[in-house]
Amino acid sequence: DDRLDRLREAGLTEAELSTLSSPIGLDLGARTPEETAVSIAAEIISLRWGGQGERLASTSGAIHRENL
Repeated sequence: DDRLDRLREAGLTEAELSTLSSPIGLDLGARTPEETAVSIAAEIISLRWGGQGERLASTSGAIHRENL
Protein backbone atom coordinates (compact mmCIF):
# COMPACT_ATOMS: atom_id res chain seq x y z
CA ASP A 1 0.00 0.00 0.00
CA ASP A 2 2.84 2.36 0.86
CA ARG A 3 4.47 1.75 -2.51
CA LEU A 4 1.21 2.45 -4.34
CA ASP A 5 0.69 5.64 -2.33
CA ARG A 6 4.20 6.84 -3.24
CA LEU A 7 3.63 6.04 -6.91
CA ARG A 8 0.35 7.97 -6.88
CA GLU A 9 2.14 10.91 -5.28
CA ALA A 10 4.72 10.68 -8.06
CA GLY A 11 1.92 11.12 -10.59
CA LEU A 12 1.07 7.63 -11.80
CA THR A 13 -2.54 7.08 -12.82
CA GLU A 14 -4.76 4.22 -11.67
CA ALA A 15 -4.54 2.79 -15.19
CA GLU A 16 -0.73 2.75 -14.96
CA LEU A 17 -0.83 1.26 -11.46
CA SER A 18 -3.16 -1.52 -12.65
CA THR A 19 -0.40 -2.81 -14.93
CA LEU A 20 1.95 -3.51 -12.01
CA SER A 21 2.43 -7.04 -10.74
CA SER A 22 3.59 -7.69 -7.22
CA PRO A 23 5.03 -9.79 -5.84
CA ILE A 24 6.80 -10.80 -9.03
CA GLY A 25 8.47 -14.08 -9.90
CA LEU A 26 7.62 -17.75 -10.13
CA ASP A 27 7.80 -20.00 -7.09
CA LEU A 28 11.14 -21.67 -7.76
CA GLY A 29 12.11 -22.01 -4.12
CA ALA A 30 14.70 -19.26 -4.58
CA ARG A 31 16.99 -18.58 -1.63
CA THR A 32 19.53 -16.08 -2.98
CA PRO A 33 19.22 -12.74 -4.79
CA GLU A 34 20.51 -14.43 -7.95
CA GLU A 35 17.89 -17.16 -7.74
CA THR A 36 15.20 -14.54 -7.11
CA ALA A 37 16.36 -12.73 -10.27
CA VAL A 38 15.96 -15.99 -12.22
CA SER A 39 12.41 -16.41 -10.88
CA ILE A 40 11.55 -12.85 -11.98
CA ALA A 41 13.06 -13.40 -15.43
CA ALA A 42 11.15 -16.69 -15.71
CA GLU A 43 7.84 -14.96 -15.01
CA ILE A 44 8.57 -12.23 -17.55
CA ILE A 45 9.40 -14.81 -20.22
CA SER A 46 6.35 -16.90 -19.35
CA LEU A 47 4.03 -13.90 -19.64
CA ARG A 48 5.66 -12.71 -22.85
CA TRP A 49 5.37 -16.03 -24.68
CA GLY A 50 2.37 -17.66 -23.00
CA GLY A 51 4.22 -20.27 -20.97
CA GLN A 52 2.48 -22.19 -18.22
CA GLY A 53 5.41 -22.73 -15.88
CA GLU A 54 5.08 -26.52 -16.11
CA ARG A 55 8.02 -28.90 -15.92
CA LEU A 56 9.00 -29.83 -19.46
CA ALA A 57 9.51 -33.43 -18.35
CA SER A 58 5.77 -33.69 -17.65
CA THR A 59 4.69 -32.33 -21.04
CA SER A 60 4.57 -33.87 -24.48
CA GLY A 61 5.13 -32.50 -27.94
CA ALA A 62 7.30 -29.63 -29.07
CA ILE A 63 8.87 -27.57 -26.31
CA HIS A 64 9.44 -24.42 -28.37
CA ARG A 65 6.59 -22.21 -29.42
CA GLU A 66 6.66 -20.58 -32.81
CA ASN A 67 7.41 -16.86 -32.87
CA LEU A 68 4.31 -14.82 -33.50
